[in-house]
Amino acid sequence: MEIYVDADACPVKDEVFRVARRYGFKVYLVANTGIRIPKDVHVEMVVVKDHFDAADDWITENIHDNDIAISADIPLASRCLKNGARVIDPKGRVFTRETIGDALADRELSAYLRDMGNNTHGPAPFGKRDRSRFLQQFDGLIQAVLRGK
Repeated sequence: MEIYVDADACPVKDEVFRVARRYGFKVYLVANTGIRIPKDVHVEMVVVKDHFDAADDWITENIHDNDIAISADIPLASRCLKNGARVIDPKGRVFTRETIGDALADRELSAYLRDMGNNTHGPAPFGKRDRSRFLQQFDGLIQAVLRGK
């Protein structure tokens, strides 16, 4: 199992490093620019610069069955799920094949409302509860993969 982080704006990188180190999993941080990472053989920084969705494309091309992606990018989550991966966002929301359609529809509806001039307020600020929920859900997701569920 490997962990792929859509790293440009991910607020839970330190938590991912800690959990991955505990389990001995490889972590790929994928971003458009370099990010400071810990000196750890289990963490690799991947910098992609080709085009706007280069990080998403790199993750999609490299992620496999039972790997885990961490991203708030719903279209990327959908692509990863199609590859058999598990997906969680930094606030602890686990995307599944059953829930991704609703998430994509909500995203499109919000974009439409913004285009029509409506203020959709955007997501709530990231807080301590989100970090805690992420850690709980992330560990549960890892346990489910390890149990083969």
